[in-house]
Amino acid sequence: MTVTKKFIIDFDSTFTQVEALDILGEISLNLDPERDKKLKAIKDITDLGMEGNLTFRESLEQRVELLNANRSQIADLVNALRSKVSKSFQRNREFLQENADDIYIISNGFKDFIIPIVAEYGIKEENVYANEFLYDDEGNIIGFNRDNLLSKNNGKPETIKRLNLEGDIYVIGDGYTDYEIKASGVANKFYAFTENVNRPKVLAKADHVAPSLDEILYVNKMNKKFSYPKSRINVLLLENVHPIGVDLMKQEGYNIEVVPSALSEEELAEKIKNVSILGIRSKTQVTAKVLENANRLLSIGAFCIGTNQIDLETCQEKGIAVFNAPYSNTRSVVEMAISEIIFLMRNLFDKSRAMHEGKWDKSAKGSFEIRGKKLGILGYGNIGAQLSVLAENMGMDVYYYDVIEKLALGNATKLNSLETLLQTCDVISMHVDGRKENHNIMDETHIRMMKKGALLINLSRGHIVDIPALRDALMDGHLAGAAIDVFPSEPKNNEEPFESELIGMPNTILTPHIGGSTLEAQQNIAHFVPGKIIEYINTGNTYNSVNFPNIQLPFLQDAHRLIHIHSNEPGVMAEINQVLAGHKINIVGQYLKTNEKIGYVITDIDKAYSSKVIDELKNIKGTIRFRMLY
Repeated sequence: MTVTKKFIIDFDSTFTQVEALDILGEISLNLDPERDKKLKAIKDITDLGMEGNLTFRESLEQRVELLNANRSQIADLVNALRSKVSKSFQRNREFLQENADDIYIISNGFKDFIIPIVAEYGIKEENVYANEFLYDDEGNIIGFNRDNLLSKNNGKPETIKRLNLEGDIYVIGDGYTDYEIKASGVANKFYAFTENVNRPKVLAKADHVAPSLDEILYVNKMNKKFSYPKSRINVLLLENVHPIGVDLMKQEGYNIEVVPSALSEEELAEKIKNVSILGIRSKTQVTAKVLENANRLLSIGAFCIGTNQIDLETCQEKGIAVFNAPYSNTRSVVEMAISEIIFLMRNLFDKSRAMHEGKWDKSAKGSFEIRGKKLGILGYGNIGAQLSVLAENMGMDVYYYDVIEKLALGNATKLNSLETLLQTCDVISMHVDGRKENHNIMDETHIRMMKKGALLINLSRGHIVDIPALRDALMDGHLAGAAIDVFPSEPKNNEEPFESELIGMPNTILTPHIGGSTLEAQQNIAHFVPGKIIEYINTGNTYNSVNFPNIQLPFLQDAHRLIHIHSNEPGVMAEINQVLAGHKINIVGQYLKTNEKIGYVITDIDKAYSSKVIDELKNIKGTIRFRMLY
């Protein structure tokens, strides 16, 4: 016989992310000259009560007196609370609706605002137990019903005793009054809910610390929305990933660790053992040695354009999907390139440095307009092409060379060799990727092919320019200037010193890898990359992945989704379908894409599956990784 599970859920800071009376205070005290002082007092009183340092009745009396609220303001409060429902409750609306008979809201808050919120999630009005405001003839809140059990100390356990509930009783809450239910002996288990608030005194009393509702459903084998609680998915974000990216991951419910700098190979190899999602920028090297320890890693997010710092082949072999932000900082890099062309043509950097040294050198010598000059773009991808358009609009004649056939934009001229580009142009701007073939593509021979007095700009990859050869060309005057933003070896953080043979060179702009470091670009990247990772974890979509076959599907509806990553070998698809047919499982939809290394299959089925099905699918020859999504 199955034992019924009854869930007792707190409202403030559990069902919602906030304390409702705090929000009501913000509304009712909006015009009060002592607003900030009173709001702080309300919050302090709330915290004292929740931690058990103030009796609940005292806490309630003091807060209601400070509020000075009116019935008309309850509607504004309800509207505010609708957007403050806890993320994991929003995700699991289906569970709440399907189990409405066994879910109770027992709160020291007030029915006036609780019922309108929880009703939208299928919770029955008769299952809501909370306090009630008292109003005068003008609708002002003048107190609360003091006969209500929940207005008194130990009101929650007394309320449950009177309900005479059958089955196991599980309490979900964030405050000391929720723990009192378990302490009184009327509940089987107390889950300390920490998605919104973390109270150490309450955690110490808990049977289980639950970072989300997903966690509670998982341990009770009642999860409907996701096959694995997101609070158990560990995310490591390195190199000062923008706070927007961190917040998006936190909102999704992941367990986040943030490290401000890059990690060495040894440090990352140790740190990555329990990590499911890794977020990096350009300095962190994700090598084969690091990936040897990454047995739980599902995805890597490169919060930048380049991915040459990641061993993509090994990631493929281990079934790790990699995502980057190929377009998010394009405009920022292009604007920097334009500005540096102007600065170098006018010799502004050296002029400014001399002024700071107290030297006045007013002269037009070596100073030119960019209009009519020939710009050579090496690499005509997203950045190179946009630079082409902007430079042409400023009057430059644009030429480009790319190993891949690319359509010219505007009046740009495609040249058939790198050598012709170097011999033709007054300015060479580098916009190639970090593949091994591009190492020292601008070596001594190619640098000496450039026109005498030309300028070199590198905002792409550090290892593509032979730095000693560039230094010599600047020293003997073959090149009139250079702007370098990326270097073969760069400091891991802002505390490490920068060393380069280019320090002190004439008309040479050195910048610390900031081509894409604008607030706009970092915000764009911080939105884009987490979005792709979250979509991959939730739906299996790999659209925009740099190393996986690209599949884009809608969110799963009324079915189960099985994800199979395997070596690209004949017969795997047939074996997958044979296993499903052997268990009489009907396929609702199936999607396969391959590349030269791996195959990626998403299969949607319309019935529950047994662990035996999973074991058989995992044991198919060539399987790299298998995942289940509800």
